[in-house]
Amino acid sequence: MPRKKTMGRAANGNGTIRKKTVTRNGTEYTYWEARCTVGYDPGTGRQIQKSITGKTQKEVAQKLKQMSLDVDNGTYQEPSKMTVGEWLDIWLETYLGGVRPYTVLNYTQHVNNHIKPALGKVRLDKLNTHTIQQFYNELGTAHGDKPGLSPKTIKCVHGIFHKALQQAIAIGYLHSNPTTACEDRKSVV
Repeated sequence: MPRKKTMGRAANGNGTIRKKTVTRNGTEYTYWEARCTVGYDPGTGRQIQKSITGKTQKEVAQKLKQMSLDVDNGTYQEPSKMTVGEWLDIWLETYLGGVRPYTVLNYTQHVNNHIKPALGKVRLDKLNTHTIQQFYNELGTAHGDKPGLSPKTIKCVHGIFHKALQQAIAIGYLHSNPTTACEDRKSVV
C-alpha cells in the first residue's frame, strides 16, 4: 500500500521541512526550517546539507523548491558572506587590468568616496535594487551647506557600480545585477 506524503518528508531526498521552536534569552521563537542536500564531500563522501529558514511553511517550501532546482540544474552556489566593500576592493585590484591609470584612479575615488561609505557593509548577496536606488537618490540630495552630486556624477557612480556587479555575476557571486533596474540620476521636477 503506498504511503501518504507529509510535509515532514520530501520525495527523492529534496529536503525536509519542519517547525522549530527555540528559546533565546527567555523568549520563545517559532520558525520553519528545511534542510537540503547540496552535494557530497569529495574526501568523505558524506552529504553536505544546508538549512533554509522562514516565518511560514509556504515561504520555506518555496525556498527549498528553488534550492532543489538549482542543485538539480548544477547552478546552486554557496551563499557568500562577502560584503559589497570587500567585493569592490577585489574588483578594483584584480579586474581593471588593461584600463588606463587615470580611469583606475577615477573608479577608485568614486568607490571609496561614495559607494563604500554608503553600501560597503551590506552583504553582497543581500544587495537589492531598492537599496541602491535610495543610495542614488541620496547622492543627489543636498545636506546642509553641502550640495548633492550632479546627475552626471551620479550616472558615473552608477556605471562603475554596474560594471563591478556585472563582474560579480560573471564569476558566480551574484545571480543578477540589482543596479540594472535603477535610475542613475534623480528626476528633476
